[in-house]
Amino acid sequence: MPENYDLIIVGGGISGASLLYAVSNFTDIESVALFEKEDEIAAVNSHHTNNSQTLHFGDIETNYTLEKAEEVKEGAELLAGYLENVDPDREMHSKRSKMVLAVGDEETRKLETRYEDEGFGELFPKLRAIERDEIENLEPKVVEGRDPDERLLALQTPDGYVVDYGETSESFVRRADRDGVDVYTETKVTSLVDRGTDFSVETDAGRFRSDAVVVAAGSHSLQIAKEMGYGENMSLLPVAGSFFLANDMLNGKVYTLQMKKLPFAAVHGDADVHDDSITRFGPTAKLVPTLERGRISTVGDFFDVFGLNVDSFLSYANILSDRILLPYVLRNLVYDLPEAGKRAFLPNVQKVVPTAELDDIERAKGYGGVRPQIVDTDAKALDMGEATISGDNIIFNITPSPGASTCLMNAMDDTKRVVEFLGDDYEFDEEGFRAETIDHFPRLETAET
Repeated sequence: MPENYDLIIVGGGISGASLLYAVSNFTDIESVALFEKEDEIAAVNSHHTNNSQTLHFGDIETNYTLEKAEEVKEGAELLAGYLENVDPDREMHSKRSKMVLAVGDEETRKLETRYEDEGFGELFPKLRAIERDEIENLEPKVVEGRDPDERLLALQTPDGYVVDYGETSESFVRRADRDGVDVYTETKVTSLVDRGTDFSVETDAGRFRSDAVVVAAGSHSLQIAKEMGYGENMSLLPVAGSFFLANDMLNGKVYTLQMKKLPFAAVHGDADVHDDSITRFGPTAKLVPTLERGRISTVGDFFDVFGLNVDSFLSYANILSDRILLPYVLRNLVYDLPEAGKRAFLPNVQKVVPTAELDDIERAKGYGGVRPQIVDTDAKALDMGEATISGDNIIFNITPSPGASTCLMNAMDDTKRVVEFLGDDYEFDEEGFRAETIDHFPRLETAET
């Protein structure tokens, strides 16, 4: 006989782990299982070497609209509050200054407009517009070597949270440790069948039954959804990010202005979460036909998601023919070349640190993951942001950036839906959830400066 659960979560990255934390601590759902195919929690994209360690609030991400920033802000504050609550010694996160830097008259005008006229200064009370002297005080190497007559402006805030999302995922799982909660690692889900009244979940460890299922397996979520007949109008554009490392160039995080049409993060520099003597620059963005970085075995998984149909091919052709996106994609291919790549990437570093030289940077070997950008094959276009597919008692989450930043908001939303799936006998203590998370986020009157 298979084991029975009220809820099964597929995937042990930051999304699955945060949901496990929310369900286990703030609902009366009795039995929950989480399945992770790797031998440890958060071993793929949530591992600290595979992402930029950024907690996105929407304050310095200049490709966010005000509406997008409002959505992301609450999610980031939920996670920041959690970290302030459970990690006072800063073992899995650090808090530093962060800023978005404008160089020259045109960029400074854009940043001024964003701050003063578009509502970002009002939405983020800690965000300040600072000029050359204050920038130099916070980040000396950002100003060193620049033309003294060139105008500089930055929007700066103390809320520069740098997060080890892998360790954060592990902390979610530890805090979900109670009777009725089982975590299976090195256990791959091989089949998921909707039997009408429940779900049959076939795994390496045997067959299980569940009343509800949430699939939080990154790019593989869409693969599983398609196997079950969901998400037929969706595909993925997998983007592999890489980084370059330098020694002790920045004290905090420095973003550059973003081209609004690009779905990928602008190159930025920031000190590593565990070693502030290391500065990480990136990410780059290279298109790859795999669902996981460096794993040839996932090429077939990519084609499962791609679909090999006319709509998918037309969607890719339409997206990659864009006059802004295509040169960007081609340029990022060069960055992976052994010596030419470093030389080509150097101007991105010099936009942040003008005095940087070729010998100052090295490719971060073994760093970088795959971010699944969602493609709407009906509209033949990229669908920016996260995607959730919901069916009868089942949810599929596909979470590109900023999915890690908003993991607790997504967990809160999914928990509410799971409670609805399971019926009137179950409740979600949202007040208690907020008390343990966002209520600990430091507001302006108590903010560190």
